[in-house]
Amino acid sequence: MRDGFVALWRGREFDASPEGDEVRLYAQEPQDGFEEVRPGRYVRAVPAGDLEAFAYVRTTCQWRGQPFVVLAQHDSWLRVEYTGGRAPVAKALGLEEFDFGVYQGWAPVAEVTDLHEHKV
Repeated sequence: MRDGFVALWRGREFDASPEGDEVRLYAQEPQDGFEEVRPGRYVRAVPAGDLEAFAYVRTTCQWRGQPFVVLAQHDSWLRVEYTGGRAPVAKALGLEEFDFGVYQGWAPVAEVTDLHEHKV
């Protein structure tokens, strides 16, 4: 599940992170001009103007009839954050209050519906 920036550079999409006038591109395998920062993680900074596209990707879903953003996946579970804005509903779902007004929990993948990736 993706939740973060992506960039299209030289016809290929990379996970990305903006930094001023540059964007750091990340790859999981060696690429020309990329530096290995740890095993299986490569990075290269490019001028933002060299990108073909730049967007934020967010994965959303429904769980138990309520709207969520998917933050992560582990085995057959999704880490989800409630986006319905109603604290009583979040509490009734058994979600943890991660921060003031921010409710998260783990949902079984088999119970999740309407799983969609959105680029903004």
